[in-house]
Amino acid sequence: MLAETICSAVSAAGLGIAALTAYRRRFLAATRIAAYALVPVGLVLTGVVAWVSGMVFKPTVWAGFGLLALAWLLFMTTRAVERRRLGAAGKPAGAAQGSPAPQAVAPAASAPSLGSGARPRPAGRKEPRAAPADDFSDIEAILKKHGI
Repeated sequence: MLAETICSAVSAAGLGIAALTAYRRRFLAATRIAAYALVPVGLVLTGVVAWVSGMVFKPTVWAGFGLLALAWLLFMTTRAVERRRLGAAGKPAGAAQGSPAPQAVAPAASAPSLGSGARPRPAGRKEPRAAPADDFSDIEAILKKHGI
């Protein structure tokens, strides 16, 4: 009952603001304000407000939301721990539980030696890809094709 009264008051105030806006000859804005003002009354008449207010004031509904929040928190915690383990071990969690681990790639002959000041990479890490000489050659070809 209280929610319906509040929605009616909000709609009445919105329609009043729309009337003032129309008086100032801003008809497009007045029509938009009137449309927004009619939404609360429409929600009351369709029963959505009664459904929402009935749901908000039930303790069992809040307990359900609490359980959903707890489930989400547990899920996110396990994901964070899984990611941390993946970063520390350098291999997927399934590989540590008995499945065959992927074979490490032998270092290339052109790898820098430790004497040149380069630090050794941890096992399982890939070498960063070298940037192509001309990053934009394919873009330039497309632009030339279209005459730009």
